[in-house]
Amino acid sequence: MKNITDRHEFILKKLKEDGKVSIIELTDLMEVSGVTIRKDLKLLEDKNLLFRTRGGGSINNPYANERSINEKAFINSDEKQKIAKAALALIEKSDSISIGSGTTVFELARCLYPNQHLTVITPALKVGLELSNRPNVEVLQLGGLIRSNSSSVAGSYAERVLSEISCGVLFLGVDGIDLDFGFSITNLAEATLNQKMIETAQTVVIMADSSKFDKRGLGKVCGFEQVHYIVTDSAVSEFVINQIEEKGVKVIIAD
Repeated sequence: MKNITDRHEFILKKLKEDGKVSIIELTDLMEVSGVTIRKDLKLLEDKNLLFRTRGGGSINNPYANERSINEKAFINSDEKQKIAKAALALIEKSDSISIGSGTTVFELARCLYPNQHLTVITPALKVGLELSNRPNVEVLQLGGLIRSNSSSVAGSYAERVLSEISCGVLFLGVDGIDLDFGFSITNLAEATLNQKMIETAQTVVIMADSSKFDKRGLGKVCGFEQVHYIVTDSAVSEFVINQIEEKGVKVIIAD
């Protein structure tokens, strides 16, 4: 397939059918070089017809944009509530947990009513306020400069406290889950804090709805080898779930 118009039509058709394309697949199907395909993808991206990704192209933007916590609260809210209820079971008999910042993990705080004493460590002001008068819950609020976009703290003060504590389970929200890049968020300072939180936890749980998959934020939080569970919704494809579980991470689908 040497004609550039035919190639572009073919690429866009594949994108419409599959949502993404790979350079390797396209070189085989169209019998042209990888260099040619990369040029085609660049031209199509310049026309705002696709987003280039590592090794191919996608119909969806693979890069997560930073949004305020108030804006995020209205995105996939039903899925977030289901994810939170499914994640509750992972607390089991832990006497201490950490809850990160973000709207999905905040839903966990909203439905958290433990039957026995539970210490909750969090950098998120909304989580702390939600749980501050909850029966059987003691809140350890991390301190530092408050980021207005997330209503959460980040920086050396919070990291200093984390260096002296440990917890049973950490529940983290992320902005991007990418099979190659790992887990990421859009803010570097919070990414560093999340890395410190991971170091304190015996079990790490990522809570993320399906819109976070195949995306990357600016700051990498961790790789798959540091995560034990991902709790998400049913819109994630079986192929992606299998790829993740092959990396040793258990995927829980919230009903």
